[in-house]
Amino acid sequence: MPAIVIEADLGGADARDASARLDEAAGLAAAIALSVVHREVVRVRAPRPATLLGSGQVEQIAALVAEHQAGLVVIDGVPLTPIQQRNLETAVKAKVIDRTGLILEIFGERASTREGALQVELAHLNYQAGRLVRSWTHLERQRGGFGFLGGPGETQIETDRRLIRDRIARLEREIEEVKRTRTLHRRRRQDAPFPVIALVGYTNAGKSTLFNRLTGATVLAKDLMFATLDPTMRAIRLPGFEKAILSDTVGFVANLPTQLVAAFRATLEEVLEADVIVHVRDIAHVDSEAQAADVRHVLDALGVGATQPAPVIEAWNKLDLLPPEDRSERRGEAQRRDDVALVSALTGEGVDALLDRVTTLLQRGMRVVELWLDPTDGAAAAWLYEHGEVLSREDSETGTRMSVRLGDAARARWEALRRAP
Repeated sequence: MPAIVIEADLGGADARDASARLDEAAGLAAAIALSVVHREVVRVRAPRPATLLGSGQVEQIAALVAEHQAGLVVIDGVPLTPIQQRNLETAVKAKVIDRTGLILEIFGERASTREGALQVELAHLNYQAGRLVRSWTHLERQRGGFGFLGGPGETQIETDRRLIRDRIARLEREIEEVKRTRTLHRRRRQDAPFPVIALVGYTNAGKSTLFNRLTGATVLAKDLMFATLDPTMRAIRLPGFEKAILSDTVGFVANLPTQLVAAFRATLEEVLEADVIVHVRDIAHVDSEAQAADVRHVLDALGVGATQPAPVIEAWNKLDLLPPEDRSERRGEAQRRDDVALVSALTGEGVDALLDRVTTLLQRGMRVVELWLDPTDGAAAAWLYEHGEVLSREDSETGTRMSVRLGDAARARWEALRRAP
């Protein structure tokens, strides 16, 4: 569908570059195969309650819609009220949506699991419930009824709102069931126990490319907003660990709709259970700092740092896109910090150093224990090699002395194994 993207610029309200925000909005539109036939930044000095934009600006957009035969206008930068949305549609003679509506459309198209579909529908219904004044043309009609569709005199809008409330209640019950299932799976992983490493970051920062590089998986990784919606987990090998679980999560975005933050909390709970969080940043992006602030804001909203003390390491990705002088400056900055690794998920540069830093963070909760094994107990030695990091080993005729670094959970399992008959 031909679409026009308008970036409503209110001046100092956003630290981002207006043209970069426009590019991001156009990228969001392209994520659901919309053909952006025109895009521009429109300065809004005094937002109008009825249309947000001035009358002259609305007329210009209407002319562009007619010229390009556009079926959709995306207004980014400022959330539209239901009245503004309805009035703009009437004036420009095309469908009008704001950033929240656009992101909901993307999520609705991309969610591939039952959980993702439930969460998207819930977010959409919560968003739509307040916009019935715009969504229906028959709201003024009165409807009689037989009880199951609404009592005598119940208006159509009241019926629609009641139906939406009922559907929201059902979806919330189903999502709770999904969350219980995920909790059981999480407990099984904790009982294993394998450390969990969660990749988080702004959408299109390269999380899925890095995930594929580390795991050898083939998760969808494109230069596309929200290429990943449903969480994906794979096992990876780390020094001193039998294995670790790497989780690829949905990308964050500026002004993420509150409906989606709440609805996708179950999906993002993997982050809350992680032992280490890797914040993947597109270091070559002009608004990299602002994007990082948005990610930290969402993590704070989820309780990371308050209820979840997992360390966070930043993976400054897309090193290959930096010009040589910027690359040298970033290297110096990264070397001065112990919570940063400079990488290129595309070429693999710096990935081993990132894994070393992750391993170091995971080993902070480990202790070195001195063990003495019977010379015939080869199975115990093999278990220690698999679940810990063997620092030294001395074999003799009377037995084997080993110095092994083990995490708390592995030590508990070792002690349970030694007590077993």
